Amino acid sequence: MFEKIKKILTPEEAKSKLQLSEAGRKIKSERDLQLKKIISGSDKRKIVIIGPCSADNEAAVLDYISRLAVIAEKVKDKLFIVPRIYTNKPRTRGDGYKGMFHNPNPHKGTDIQEGIMAIRDLHIKSIERSGLSAADEMLYPENYEYLEDLLSYVAVGARSSENQQHRLVASGVDVPVGVKNPMFGSMPVLLNSIYAAQISSEFKYGNYQVKTSGNQYAHAVLRGCVDSFGNNMPNYHYEDVMRLYDMYTKQNLKNPAVIIDANHSNSNKNPFEQERIVKELVANMKSCDKFGELVKGFMIESYIVDGNQSPDGDVYGKSITDACIGWEKTERLIYDVADGI
Repeated sequence: MFEKIKKILTPEEAKSKLQLSEAGRKIKSERDLQLKKIISGSDKRKIVIIGPCSADNEAAVLDYISRLAVIAEKVKDKLFIVPRIYTNKPRTRGDGYKGMFHNPNPHKGTDIQEGIMAIRDLHIKSIERSGLSAADEMLYPENYEYLEDLLSYVAVGARSSENQQHRLVASGVDVPVGVKNPMFGSMPVLLNSIYAAQISSEFKYGNYQVKTSGNQYAHAVLRGCVDSFGNNMPNYHYEDVMRLYDMYTKQNLKNPAVIIDANHSNSNKNPFEQERIVKELVANMKSCDKFGELVKGFMIESYIVDGNQSPDGDVYGKSITDACIGWEKTERLIYDVADGI
């Protein structure tokens, strides 16, 4: 039984209430194009998608992104920085905090109407204050419309990559979509998801029957996997990537590309391993042209303060979901990557 609590703003209504400025739209358009060029290989820079596991606090997230913008300008010749502003990201088991879309104030209950406006406001402020349009996870495909005019990168998570609705909606997204390998790690399933996102589809979306043109910039994200006993199994090593390179080639998919998620199962959920993992990847890029050709960049979980805390915690800039590296480590790592490439 569904109890109707209150009617929610439509995407069109939300967009009309909070709009990106003309200058902001220009920033996003230019960044969309640059990301597409990197995924296609015509721009040789590497992408760094970086930020907190979940965007839980507007002030802290904007503080973090303002710091990130300073670094992004300094490394722009080698790295393309994309803030990670994941506004739908819940705690893994789904109890309690469900992300800013549902819980705009982690210390209060669910208020989706308020959440919709809060996440639009956060993304708009990020673009207009820092010049950096962001990445967000498409956890709920039906919610994507609320942010489609603001995002430069969309992620499909490991638990969603096999879901048909995610694949269909990804085929209509007009910015790069990174599809994570499924939790159990199947590369054929991952490539099937990318294929589905790259072809035209016709389906029900909202109150319409829609037809998409296919997204030629849909690509793989390797985040490690979990075996049947719950053990983390990394898949970022040279051998893993080169096997995927061969599989990509045989499937004849458009714009073969991989982003490596340095946390999650690749790090055994230890965020402090991310620095070592990223440096290994940089070394492999330098030693093997094929590796460097396929791997377009990294995902890194980072915030202002090391570690994590409970949703009831009050440490400013400390994650309330998965643990992250803090700002000092973040700054050093980005500069080290730029120097190493």
